[in-house]
Amino acid sequence: MNYASTQRTVKRALTLLDRHLRETGVAFTSTQAARDWLKLKMAGLEREEFMVLYLNQQNQLIAHETLFAGSISSTEVHPREVVKRALYFNAAAVILAHNHPSGDTTPSQADKTITQRLVQALQLVDIRVPDHLIVCGRQIYSFAEHGLL
Repeated sequence: MNYASTQRTVKRALTLLDRHLRETGVAFTSTQAARDWLKLKMAGLEREEFMVLYLNQQNQLIAHETLFAGSISSTEVHPREVVKRALYFNAAAVILAHNHPSGDTTPSQADKTITQRLVQALQLVDIRVPDHLIVCGRQIYSFAEHGLL
C-alpha cells in the first residue's frame, strides 16, 4: 500500500469514527474512548498542536478543534481563547489534548502549569475538564489517570 492510499484509508476511518461519535448516546465516558479517537487525529503530527474536544452534559462530542499550533517542541496556549470557544459551543466539559512530536509522553512543568490555569479558568464558568491527554504516536499520557487533575 502506497502513502496516498494509506492516507485515504486513514481519512475514511476518521470520517467513520467522527460520525460514530456524533451518534446519539455515544460519549467519551472513559479515557480509553478519548485515547482511541485522539490516536487517529493526532498521532502523526509533526508539530505540536493543542486540541480541545467540546462535550455536552452527557460527555458527547459537540465539536473539536485545534486551537493552537506551534513548533516541534512547544505551543503557546491562551486560557482566554479556550474559555471563549467552550462558551461558544455551550460545552459542559472539555477534554484537552496536545501532542509531543519528540515521542516522550512525560508532561513538562509548562504542561502542568497551563493545565491548572485552564482548569481554574474553566471552573469559573462551570465547565468541567475530565482529562488532558498528551499524544505521542500510539502512546497517550492521561493527566487524570496520574492524579494531575
